[in-house]
Amino acid sequence: MKEVLCVVFDQFETLDLFGPVEIFGRMTDSFRCVFYSRNGGIVESSHGVPVVTKPFSDAPSSGYVLLIPGGAGTRALVGDAAFVDELARLARGAEYVLTVCTGSILFSKTGLLDGRRATSNKRVFMWTGKESPKVNWIKKARWVRDGNIYTSSGVSAGMDMALAFVADVIGYEAAKRNGDEIEYFWSEDPDHDPFADLY
Repeated sequence: MKEVLCVVFDQFETLDLFGPVEIFGRMTDSFRCVFYSRNGGIVESSHGVPVVTKPFSDAPSSGYVLLIPGGAGTRALVGDAAFVDELARLARGAEYVLTVCTGSILFSKTGLLDGRRATSNKRVFMWTGKESPKVNWIKKARWVRDGNIYTSSGVSAGMDMALAFVADVIGYEAAKRNGDEIEYFWSEDPDHDPFADLY
């Protein structure tokens, strides 16, 4: 079983986190979701949803899946060197790193995305290159996999990425069954991104 180490911070986007958590949380033989924040305690999403978290210092040293959501809270955190250093430490211990929405921009500040392909929320896509010009930002993509790093576009795209990740590490049938059980129309093509053209 893999622990999904869910990074939580003030003003995270609710569905960025809980869309993938719904998917991983249903697969109790394969995944266990645990919520972590810088100092632990209760942290609220941008919609006021409270989450009980453990401090980053309690995180395991290796072998987990790191899940980083986006949201309004990322705007301040990209300039928070201490937080970014903690995120880099957690990412180095992860077997896989998954980001949703502007979580990829926050993660890019660690430097661990430099030279790699990645995507982010198309509504704020101009922000990607300004923050991290060494990343190969892909504008038209629902999600992108580069080695052990998965990045997804805005909000609901995190669910498509999570199902793709399940397909890669557990198997396609498990991912398809999971999507069907939650009555979700899984967009299986990572390059199918109609929202890129809107912005």
